[in-house]
Amino acid sequence: MKNVPLPAFFPDGTRGVVRCVDSADLESVGVQGIVMNTYHLMTKPGAATVKALGGLHNFCNWHRSIVTDSGGFQVFSLLRENPSFGEIRKDGIIFRRDGKKVILSPEKCMQSQLAYGSDVLMALDYCTHPSDGYETQAKAVDTTIRWGRQSMEVFNKNARRGGSGAGMSQLFGIIQGGNEKSLRKECADALIQMGFSGFGFGGWPLDDKGNLTEDILAYTAELMPDDGIKYAMGVGRPENIVACVRMGYDLFDCVIPTREARHHRLYVFNEEFERREHIDVSRPFYRYHYILDDVHRRDARPVSTLCDCLACTRYSRAYMRHLVSIGDSLGSRLATIHNLRFYTMLMEVLREKIYKL
Repeated sequence: MKNVPLPAFFPDGTRGVVRCVDSADLESVGVQGIVMNTYHLMTKPGAATVKALGGLHNFCNWHRSIVTDSGGFQVFSLLRENPSFGEIRKDGIIFRRDGKKVILSPEKCMQSQLAYGSDVLMALDYCTHPSDGYETQAKAVDTTIRWGRQSMEVFNKNARRGGSGAGMSQLFGIIQGGNEKSLRKECADALIQMGFSGFGFGGWPLDDKGNLTEDILAYTAELMPDDGIKYAMGVGRPENIVACVRMGYDLFDCVIPTREARHHRLYVFNEEFERREHIDVSRPFYRYHYILDDVHRRDARPVSTLCDCLACTRYSRAYMRHLVSIGDSLGSRLATIHNLRFYTMLMEVLREKIYKL
């Protein structure tokens, strides 16, 4: 992470791949890192397999930064909606899927991430939703602190032994507490004392209406030390990224740009932005192209005249529409390349304007 210009957006490569594109595509649009998921990689192909093949960087042929999320988010995304998939215990999380049981303890979470050779490892945490009650949030904080301490002990023990990644990887803690400021402070204070290199905002960052939980995000950013990375986990809407950069966050990840590309929704900067006139990211600064719309059927223009990605420099909107309409995989690949380039361009602008926001 030392050579990553900030702020930065890392697309999600949950299972070791950013869907529809390869490592060369990612490099071509300026992606600096990928977020992968510890839990999913434990199930397929398995930590031992990844380690035997030289770690994730070699396995995926990706030699820029890799962040491995701990798997704690699966507490929220899987168990919250499907309690039969597992349970949370004092010593870890048990997942049951397809007749198999996977145990994710702080120790196993760290050992797996160390085997992966990740650049940034995330301590195991107990993820919550902003609407969860105080009792649930307090339990999540107590659990996250306990698991954070256990994660740090395993990480430090590996470093003392000169194990895989020792001296190169960083370990981040995740601050939980929902919308309760007192709990956020309790969690942050405890984790800071443990010596984590950076911190993530834990929990779902949107309210029940889909709006960014700006007040608690800003408060949590203030609790994080200024000499480490502040990671707004799961924040991905362009306008939400801008809001969080103003708060002090400098690392982001989300499935939004790649998922929406596969659903034919392309991000394009507005006309003023394209002319580099009056660039103001505090106002609406982008729009969408729904590439299947009939208006693009005979349009010889690129998706965006500003964009320098493969899709925009070599192909027309009409051809993009044709590819998508016949279901050819090239359409999804080009759409994904374009949306990721939109995000890396946004990061470039934010780095230029960061002190003016």
